[in-house]
This record gives sequence, structure tokens and C-alpha cells, in this order.
Amino acid sequence: MAEALYFDSGTQRLFGWLHRADAATGGVGLVICKPFGYESICAHRSLRSFAEASAAAGIPALRFDYLGTGDSADIEPRADQLAAWTRDVAAAVAELQRQTGVERVCLLGVRLGALLATLAARECQAVVGLALISPVISGRRYVREMRTTRLASMGMHNPEASTNAGADDGSMEVSGFLFSAATLASLASVDLKSDAAPSQKMLIVDGSSMPVARAWATQLQEAGVPMRYSVLPGLIEMLMTAPQLAAVPKEMIAATCDWLGEVRSAAPAGAGGAAPAPAQAAVTQQLLLLSDEGTSREASVTERPVWFGTDVALFGIVTEPRPSDNRRRAIILLNAGADFHIGASGIYVGLARYWATLGFLVLRMDFAGIGDSATRPGRADQEVFPPAAVDDMRAALEWMSAHHEIRDFTLCGVCSGAYHALRGAAAALPVNRVMLVNPQNFFWKEGMTITGMQVAELVSNVSVYRQRFFFADTWKRLLTGDINVGYVIMLYLRRALLTLESAGREAARRLRIRLPSDLGWELEEIAARGIDVVFVFSRGEPGVGLLKLQGGSSVGRLGEQCRVHIIDNADHVFSKAAPRAVLRKILSDELFSATERVAPIGARLERSA
Repeated sequence: MAEALYFDSGTQRLFGWLHRADAATGGVGLVICKPFGYESICAHRSLRSFAEASAAAGIPALRFDYLGTGDSADIEPRADQLAAWTRDVAAAVAELQRQTGVERVCLLGVRLGALLATLAARECQAVVGLALISPVISGRRYVREMRTTRLASMGMHNPEASTNAGADDGSMEVSGFLFSAATLASLASVDLKSDAAPSQKMLIVDGSSMPVARAWATQLQEAGVPMRYSVLPGLIEMLMTAPQLAAVPKEMIAATCDWLGEVRSAAPAGAGGAAPAPAQAAVTQQLLLLSDEGTSREASVTERPVWFGTDVALFGIVTEPRPSDNRRRAIILLNAGADFHIGASGIYVGLARYWATLGFLVLRMDFAGIGDSATRPGRADQEVFPPAAVDDMRAALEWMSAHHEIRDFTLCGVCSGAYHALRGAAAALPVNRVMLVNPQNFFWKEGMTITGMQVAELVSNVSVYRQRFFFADTWKRLLTGDINVGYVIMLYLRRALLTLESAGREAARRLRIRLPSDLGWELEEIAARGIDVVFVFSRGEPGVGLLKLQGGSSVGRLGEQCRVHIIDNADHVFSKAAPRAVLRKILSDELFSATERVAPIGARLERSA
């Protein structure tokens, strides 16, 4: 099993995973340099597979988070991330040598990580090989690509906002991840084709669907660099596919391991470094947090990686308040989709650290088969709705109760994490409240697929077609056959049946007849156990209408025990800073049981649906 650890990079600390080799030979190790932003979330499980395959082949591997990403310490928002992250790669090389005793190191970089690996190799004499997957070669071109991605995302959710290409300070937020102005300037000045060729052995792997490095590879070969160039499938499936649908690129892993074996075989016999450091039984890091304006502040918290569970090894990161704070309230943040424990756009990290400064103990956990948790025998990886999720939540609650004197528990999650929080409350887990952010369904049966049309999508699509009914373009597309009329008719029929079913369930509730899969009944039972339910929706989310249809009048009858908040200008995963700040305030106010409440639920649903 991999070892979670923290190590120093300058004055800050980075989080990483060390995969020791059972029978390391040749004194060669591997440091894995991840891509940036959403690509790193999609590729998380694949990079873990790269590290596991390397260790199985006798080559210890270290994968880690750059400063300001993942589980590592925060970075000053105005810092040059390109320079800082290049230093982080060098620090990871030194840590791998210290931990394992290897003398020589290969760097495996993916996309932006490949650029960082190439830059770091110039400063690290220990680096003898570079394996680069779909490398970023031109920083200027990469910035244009990120800007296009940002504009497309903004236009999708708010067409008027897409005209603003960046923030006032010159920074750029892409899918919830920030590039500072200094970083953008540094990237614009980097072009590997114009720089001196690396001196290390090289493997360059392009994706078969989008080869980007062929010309550079040819240039390097002509310059006499010992290298191999391959075009292999799996890039899109690893990097640009949502984590729940992402696939491990087995051919890329095999090619990388073959190349690593050749590098190890070519190493001088008997070469070795210092004696390896002993494994650490427990690791923590103290964090000096940054304010919203990016300046240092006094507040500090402690983070530690934890394992829990009996039938399967579950992983999480605990963020602890100061020892002097004895409020003993705890929050468990649940996976959004198959995103690992940092949450969509890394949102859970900021929430956990902020809440810890307010005195809460926060666990960011991975369900079995997701992120860094083990997979249950017989189950698939990356299951968004695993049937044993309630057991995983119960294990987390039991672990926190056994190790901390917790009196007040909250389950919180975005999207599917919200679903699981509700399921936990319905299963009578010992919690005091659940905070549900943008749930898109309230019931799930084994055998359903996330690619099939869900009830929330049905609600949303009908509203979209209703809005477009009076558009001339809609009728033009209808007459030219661009719109599937049968699909639209089926959509409206299913929506009519859903409305009829909702009316039937409402009548049954009034007669006190319990029907299966009835959200209204469940919410009333949850409230009867003293559990508060908080819904938070981005305006326009289909879950609002779904709550009205499936919860019915039960929602209004619960009064202050069931509250709904609507946030404007937010997308599904709160990938923009301003709505994220609003979300944090709403959830924080709810945690402290603010006396000022929102308008009555029935009225809010009527206005928002």
C-alpha cells in the first residue's frame, strides 16, 4: 500500500504518495508530475496506476501535489506558479532519494506536468530520464487553450460574462483553478522548441486522437537526443473524460514501464544513493492559511491523512482546529461524482481549512473505489453510487467518534455527494444535519447508469424546450429535421407521467399511506429524528424542480428543519470564485445555526422552480 506523506519545498509543505518497490534494483526511481486543474482530477486514478505499475516493476515512485493544489499547502495568489511548481518537482526528486535511497530519478510528466518536468530536469543532476505524455511545448499556446476553455465554460453558463477574458488583476480562473498574472507571463515566455534540447534519455508519448509533439520529437532526434516517440490510445479517456467515466491508459502505462526498465538496465552496476529513510507511522502538516485577499493570517490548522474502515481500506484527510478549541463539531465531505477528496474544482480543501479555523473537525473522505481508497472485491472503480456508501459513511463516523470527542456531526456533499448525505440521514446514521449542494437525484437503484437520462435531466430538458418554443430557430430546426420530434414527444409524456405520479404521492401522503421511494416521507422521517436538512442550489439547477415534484408539501411542513438556498450566477460545481464565496458563507451560517433564515420554503420553491 502507498504511504501518504508531507515533505518540504522551500518554506512550504507538499503532500504526496510514496509507492515503495518490493524489490527495488538498479537505484532508479520515478517522480510523477501531474497535469493542471480539471485534467489532474480526471487523471488522478490513472496516475495512481502509473505509480503502482512502476513499483510493481521494482522502481519506487512518488506522486505529489504542487503548492496550492490538491492536499498541499496554499500558495500566495500572486506568486509565479510555474517557478514554484518547478521547484516542487526538484523537492520531490530529493524526497524520493531520501525516502528510498535511489541515486537516479526519472520524471513522468503529463501535459503541463511534462513542461514542469522538462524545466526541473535542467536543475536536477539526479534526473536521468524524462517520460512526457502529451507535453505542453509552447506555454503561449497552452495559455490560449486555457483561455478558450474558460470562455467556452463561461459562455455556456452566462453568455454575457464570456466577453471578460480575465480578472482585474490579470489572473485567469479555469474550471475553478487559478493561474496568476505572473504565471501567465512566465508561460508566455516558454517554448521548448526554442530551448536547448534536454540531455536526459526521453520517451515522448502522444495520444492517438491528438498528437501534439511529433515535430518536437523529430527535432530532438535530429539533435541527437536518445529518445523514443510513440503514439498510443487513451489520452482523451484519461485526461479529458469525467472521472466516473475515465479509463486507465493501459498501453501508455506498459510503454512507460518498458522504457523505465531500459533506463534502469543502462544504469551503472552497483550504483546507489544514501540508505533509505524509515517509513513514517504518522504524518501531519501545520498550515498557515491565506486570507481571501491572499495575505497571510494568524489562523493555522493541522492536516493529517487517515485510514479507516474494516472490510475495505478507506482514505481521507482530516483537517483539525487548534487543540485549544473544544467545540467538538465535525463535518464529513463526500465525493462529488468520482472526483477524489479535494472535491470538484478543489472546493472541499478550501471549505475544510476555513471551517477548521472556526473550530470544526473536517474529514474529506473517499468512498471505496474512488480516489485513494481501496476498491471492494467484486466492485468496479469509480462508482458514483456505490451500494455500500452508507457503510463507508458509518465507518467514517465510527472512526471520528473513536478518535475525537464529537458531539455534533454534519454530512455535506456536492451533486452525488449530496445524494449520499441524504441516504445517510435516511439510513438513520447518527448525524445532526445534512447539507445538500445541487443534488440531481434522490433515489438510485442498482443497475441504473449515469449515462442514462435521469429524472432531473427530464425536468430540465422540458423547461429548455418550453423556453425555446417561440424561437424562430427552433421551428427552422424542427422543419429541417434537426430536432428529433419523437424524442421531444417522449420527453413531454414522461414529464406528464412524473407530474401525475407526484400528485398521486401527494394524495397518498395526506391519507398517511406510505409509498416506496417517497422523498416527502423520507424528509419527514429525517426531521422527526431531529436532523436538519439544508438544500443549496445554483439558480436554474433541475434539482430545484425535482425537489418540488418529489418532496411536495412535506418540504413546506418541515419549516425551519428543511431550508433551501438559491445562489445566482453559479454553475453546477461552483467553478467560479464569487459563487464559491457565497456558498461558503451560506454553509458556514447554517453550521452556526444562524438566527436569520431564508424565506418560507414553499414560497421559495414556487419562485425558483
